[in-house]
Amino acid sequence: MNSTLRALNGFGLGARIGERLRIGDHRAWLRAQLHATAPVVGPPAEASGAAISEAVHAFRTLRQATPQERQQARRRLIQIAAAESRAVLTARVTSERPFVERLVAFWSNHLCVSVGAKVLVVPLAGSYEREAIRPHVLGRFVDMLLASARHPAMLVYLDNFQSIGPASRGATLGGRGRGRAQRGLNENYARELLELHTLGVDGGYTQQDVQELAKILTGWSVAGLGPDDSAIGFAFQERLHEPESKTLLGTRYREGGVEEGERAIQALCRHPSTARFIATKLVTHFVADEPPAAAVDRIARAFRDSEGDLRVVSSALIDLPEAWNDNARKFRTPQDWLVAVLRAFDAAEVSEATMPLLRQLRHPLWSPQAPKGFGDKTQEWGDPDSLLNRAELARTVARRMRARTVEPRGLLDVVDVSTADPLRGFLADNSIAADERIALALAGPAFQWR
Repeated sequence: MNSTLRALNGFGLGARIGERLRIGDHRAWLRAQLHATAPVVGPPAEASGAAISEAVHAFRTLRQATPQERQQARRRLIQIAAAESRAVLTARVTSERPFVERLVAFWSNHLCVSVGAKVLVVPLAGSYEREAIRPHVLGRFVDMLLASARHPAMLVYLDNFQSIGPASRGATLGGRGRGRAQRGLNENYARELLELHTLGVDGGYTQQDVQELAKILTGWSVAGLGPDDSAIGFAFQERLHEPESKTLLGTRYREGGVEEGERAIQALCRHPSTARFIATKLVTHFVADEPPAAAVDRIARAFRDSEGDLRVVSSALIDLPEAWNDNARKFRTPQDWLVAVLRAFDAAEVSEATMPLLRQLRHPLWSPQAPKGFGDKTQEWGDPDSLLNRAELARTVARRMRARTVEPRGLLDVVDVSTADPLRGFLADNSIAADERIALALAGPAFQWR
């Protein structure tokens, strides 16, 4: 195994032609990326806060709209999501800190929202990653989780903005309140917060804990959804909050409004099960589909000892001996594969045509089919249909390379193959058209792994 290529491909997002020769100490290169705060990706002009609010308000008044206005309102939501997607993918393709960009993608998938589940999530998913995930990938996990819990995208995606405490003033008021009471307590976010975001399915909680956490989080809602409102954001609605004390995982939480939920989330982040659950996911992502137990132990310890300092945890990943042995490799997800292709040829930006390609590969941004996020293992992406799609797209990319006169042998800089691998001879064979050699290298086995 070439350790520099392992750093570029496994920890980063794909090597560029010639890049590995410019890196001396591969671990120092990775650590240097963790020194500053996460790179800022500003909102595209089409996805400013005002533009998002205006588009959401227009969509929510569709009942009074003409068919043309309804179509235009839906198209506007999609345009915002497309602009956000291009900005994010361009950041991944052009980044000089690809390890950090991989961490952004990892945590965005861990605390995922899905544009395919709720139409109101469509214009909010990009701002969710930009505002709730990215600023905290080198900070404290608890801050990221609190930002996620408060973001309108998550509140809408898992229905917490509709949750009403059964004994709250909002549930007991007459008239309009009776209509609200039909919605009642919603446990969706509380369940996923325990099962997928913190403790894990075997983390020691019960259904009673789910119900109690859901009551603690009542009142966490969204401002700015009304036609006369302005910016969309977090709002705590006291009248929807369940009164009295609650007990979660054996700890009693006195009634305290929004602070109840904050204290509960902080306690979940400190729970030993959270450290182990997150460590397992991180080692699975960066080392192997079957995470080595010793590696999980080390990352869990780093998480606990640092109180969830993700910069410390990320640095501990670099120090894992298991991350640098010959068995440490991961099958590229479709997003990883396409980004690696574009990075290999030092692309300067991502075009609008990239989004349909990701849909063709069954891996569009912010579109998992379930709250657990996209899968991270070979069995989920290495099926024949997926590989055939990659082969077809590899031909398309190679044809576009004709005008750039790319030397196919340059791809040996980005894949880790032995000196005896036949790919070396194939890429050097000038009797075969350059685009055919490039296509085969991108579709071949070596490029499918990071």
